[in-house]
Amino acid sequence: MPAPRRYRARVLEAFHPTIASWFRERLGAPSSPQQQGWPRIAAGLDVLIAAPTGSGKTLAAFLHALDALLRLGQALPNTLQVVYVSPLKALANDVQKNLQQPLAELRARDPSLPEVRVAVRSGDTPAAERAAMLKVVPHILVTTPESLYILLTTVRGRAMLGNARTLIVDEVHALASGKRGSHFALSVERFAHLVQQQGGRLQRIGLSATQRPIEDTAGLLVGRDRPCAIVDIGHRRALDLAVEVPGAPLDTVCGGEHWTEIFGRVHTLIGEHKTTLVFTNTRKMAERVAARLGELLGKEQVTSHHGSLSKARRLDAEQRLSLRLSHDSCTSFLGNCESTP
Repeated sequence: MPAPRRYRARVLEAFHPTIASWFRERLGAPSSPQQQGWPRIAAGLDVLIAAPTGSGKTLAAFLHALDALLRLGQALPNTLQVVYVSPLKALANDVQKNLQQPLAELRARDPSLPEVRVAVRSGDTPAAERAAMLKVVPHILVTTPESLYILLTTVRGRAMLGNARTLIVDEVHALASGKRGSHFALSVERFAHLVQQQGGRLQRIGLSATQRPIEDTAGLLVGRDRPCAIVDIGHRRALDLAVEVPGAPLDTVCGGEHWTEIFGRVHTLIGEHKTTLVFTNTRKMAERVAARLGELLGKEQVTSHHGSLSKARRLDAEQRLSLRLSHDSCTSFLGNCESTP
């Protein structure tokens, strides 16, 4: 049973007054992942939060870290404090943007708050930007598992990472099922050992919407048989699920009649919803579907998204989707075939 609204609001009293007032005005009362996760994070525990998409679990991890940085005021050191790791480059770019906005709004409310620097380090980051962040170190680094590994292998990267105190790992389930997860778990252990050598302790916070069995996912985050506080809000939402089958007789290969009917039905569904995501099996198919739907809806309403796109095109697709999601009257389509590192 969800906590009473009055109790959930009291959780905010532990935060800096500026953060608490900003949160109440912008977001209202904390969500279940936030009101259950913040006390455990504040206690210094390693925490794994399982909650549905859109429930505020990313902010549950970030807001307490931001609070700790902003409370330092002008004493905020020029060192890395928080590392956020996402297995998806698209999510990393989105998080950086979503962090910059609340930070700007908080400083506008209270100019005495220190400037918190945020930087992204992924495979898309130009060499000049990578070199610059080693000279002017960000307080929050948004990165990917592979880029974290690279930083752990360089002298200057290790010097930067050694001062960190918080590791946030998003979409843990995307790492849990393969060699990428095993490799990342080893990187996290190296990271924690590096911080320990500098006299600190790395707090680990994991986030995911789908993680079962959850105890095994906690083991991936903190190490097998180590304590980890688990906040399990669940991972399912109410679904309106239907199986759509073309009226024409099915065959081994879709013919023109099938595709005409499929695109007509997708066109209808798009008209009935604000945002429509269409998933295909291959990158080539994502481009073909996007082109065909662009003819029906207008190219400005449709975009494809996959790992072979250039950084500029991929960011444009993500920003267009985010913009449409923020306007109730807009309808958009994102053709996507796979999650890419």
